[in-house]
Amino acid sequence: MMGVDGRLRAMVALSQAMAAAPTARESWRAAARGARTALAGSFAALSVWERDLGRLKVLVNAGDRVAGEEEFPEDESYPVHQFPEIAEFLHERWAGGGGPNAWVESATGTAEVPASGGTRTSGPPGYCHQRVAALRRRGRGCCVVAPIVLHGRAWGELYVARPLGAPVFDADDADFATVIASVVAAGLAQTQRLEEVRRLAFTDPLTGLANRRAVDARLDQAIAAYQADGAVVSLVVCDLNGLKQVNDTLGHAVGDRLLERFASLLSVCGARLPGALSARLGGDEFCLLAVGPTADEVIAVAAELCARAAELELGEGVACGLASTGDPIGEVSSGRRLFRLADAAQYRAKAVRAAGPVVAGRDGAVVRLADAPALPARDRRRFRDAPPP
Repeated sequence: MMGVDGRLRAMVALSQAMAAAPTARESWRAAARGARTALAGSFAALSVWERDLGRLKVLVNAGDRVAGEEEFPEDESYPVHQFPEIAEFLHERWAGGGGPNAWVESATGTAEVPASGGTRTSGPPGYCHQRVAALRRRGRGCCVVAPIVLHGRAWGELYVARPLGAPVFDADDADFATVIASVVAAGLAQTQRLEEVRRLAFTDPLTGLANRRAVDARLDQAIAAYQADGAVVSLVVCDLNGLKQVNDTLGHAVGDRLLERFASLLSVCGARLPGALSARLGGDEFCLLAVGPTADEVIAVAAELCARAAELELGEGVACGLASTGDPIGEVSSGRRLFRLADAAQYRAKAVRAAGPVVAGRDGAVVRLADAPALPARDRRRFRDAPPP
């Protein structure tokens, strides 16, 4: 197939592609494509072992796919008991001082393992009748299976196949696949670290909700969708009443529990709006961003949120303001404009001690307040003192 130099170049290309991948999905694709090229295969797949569900879940299929094989399948998975080499054999080998070596299966039922293991036709390592049946069913002649180990645990597997009539993988290919799996594992570890950094950058650490940075990014996308095709964008801004008193009288630990409790309510209520983003803006301020549902649907959810917040054992309920492009609120050319309207509505809800949401466009005072030179100053809200767009 390819010589040593070619294999080295393929390994370097695989590593570089995974390192450059902007998302986990792109990293999976780079791993599968790179392994397929390095092993001169026609097809490759990357799967993860979901221990809690007892299954191998396919993350990506690359190369010559057959009917029913999607590049990024939603739910292509296989019970792990059908592949005992992942759940049992690997651990037995490691316990005995061995390594997570790759092996080869062929449509004829023979299996090839690394040079130290010999060739077998049944039992682990090697023969797995489910894999052999799958090869025959999909018109493939052979495959090499390489366990992927991450942080000292079996993470999943790399699978590369060749078509019927192509040279069958041999022990050298299996050894090379083992090395490729190690490179893929290193790339996956880097991807996981980057994904965690990204997650933390857009997540409020106390409540687990999205943070202000995440809201700004999503709101920009939402306004672009509104301008492109008229998608309804609605923003609910909430101020949790009584938090300062709770902190001053019962302590900040109790205040944090109130914040977490309200965050849970916001998440539960927001779940009624498909795709809605629940966020903590900071301090006692929260918001809910929805794209698609009508203004009335969002108002109903906001009303439920207010009612449930009023029943919390701590605090004094919530002041809630709402602005939606589905209402007559004038031109909305930016996310800042919608935020300003929702915040003005929230400010009015707090001023009049409203039990439910105040809605911009349905309360004439709100739009006038938002369009004033400056809203009443509260230094926690930078957009309140900004001039209207």
